[in-house]
Amino acid sequence: MNKFMQEAIKEAKKGIAKKHGGPFGAVIVCKGKVIAKAHNTVLASDATSHAEINAIRKASKKLKRFDLSDCEIYSTCEPCPMCFYAIQWANIKKVFYGASSKDASKIGFRDKELYEILNGKKKPGIQMNKLSSSECVELMEIFAKATKKRY
Repeated sequence: MNKFMQEAIKEAKKGIAKKHGGPFGAVIVCKGKVIAKAHNTVLASDATSHAEINAIRKASKKLKRFDLSDCEIYSTCEPCPMCFYAIQWANIKKVFYGASSKDASKIGFRDKELYEILNGKKKPGIQMNKLSSSECVELMEIFAKATKKRY
């Protein structure tokens, strides 16, 4: 087994033992070295505290940058849509995972439902309401004109 996946599995087991959340662990590697390890802490923190998100936060803090394009991530499960997009925003180019989103769905996680919403096969249960668009668009224009901006 891959040594980095073994570390992700250890993290997942740690989270299960501490009752922090689901059976998920993640490791971020940069140039062959582990930069960050994390497990799911949803029950101990909030709904966004998935293993991959926690690992991205730790790696960004350690490396003092949001761009992790020279890193790869190892996760015990195929990333959910939120984690997938966080990985995209962090510019990580390689993801290695163990269990599939179907495996997660089998034990009660909603990955399948979320993918169906993203693929337009199901309507979301969230009511979206647009407000104050001109003032908010103005913020976009202010940012676009700023110098030394970072995305």
